[in-house]
Amino acid sequence: MANEGKLIAIVGREEADRVVEVMRQNRYGVDAVIVGEVQSESPGRVLIKTAIGSHRIVDVLLGEMLPRIC
Repeated sequence: MANEGKLIAIVGREEADRVVEVMRQNRYGVDAVIVGEVQSESPGRVLIKTAIGSHRIVDVLLGEMLPRIC
């Protein structure tokens, strides 16, 4: 899914806080946060925690991803 100006960095748990700290020192990274973690319980699946505390699978996008034409 197109989302210009965003970055996802996958780093080791030991380095995660330091990476966010360094990113926040740049004007483009002031809103940097840790949004998740890799776990071995559900290999090959992406799960999100809902507002009520349950978990659901994030499905793969269906159809073609078309680039934005500006």
